[in-house]
Amino acid sequence: MKKGFGSYQNKAVFLDRDGVINRERGEYTFKIEDFEIMPGVIEGLKKLKGFNYKLIIITNQAGISRGLYTREEMNSCHQFFNDQAQGIIDAIYYCPWHPTKSRSIARKPEKLMFERAIHQYEIDPSKSYMIGDKDRDLLPAKKLGITTCGITNEFDYADIVVGNFEQFVEKILKS
Repeated sequence: MKKGFGSYQNKAVFLDRDGVINRERGEYTFKIEDFEIMPGVIEGLKKLKGFNYKLIIITNQAGISRGLYTREEMNSCHQFFNDQAQGIIDAIYYCPWHPTKSRSIARKPEKLMFERAIHQYEIDPSKSYMIGDKDRDLLPAKKLGITTCGITNEFDYADIVVGNFEQFVEKILKS
């Protein structure tokens, strides 16, 4: 018999990639030399890990289906980041599909990537957070009962709004 969300005990921080972990460039980021890690992110992730949060990146990577870059190039950026973060990222879920190429239920604002992570890591959504820089990042988390945090913008689906990742970490650790 499958477990439901109610029996899961782990807590997690779900993170959008572009605009949260690395600087949003206004174009696809798939080269290591363009992958500029935002200030305070690695230090903040280490603090969260010290409080036993699972750290899970959830990202749309539509440039793959558009033929602009390969999965291998994207994976190189992810490996670079996880190396910089000393391997503390538990998982990275990505959707390679662009809406003009495929209507994927994995692509945010749908919730499939979140549901996969919740089941794989036995995460309790009520003890977890999602941080993103767009409403489409937050909507699936909101639907699943995850506390949502918008970074640097106004949001319809944010429970919390912060100016940067360091403020996000402070708010979580105080609650």
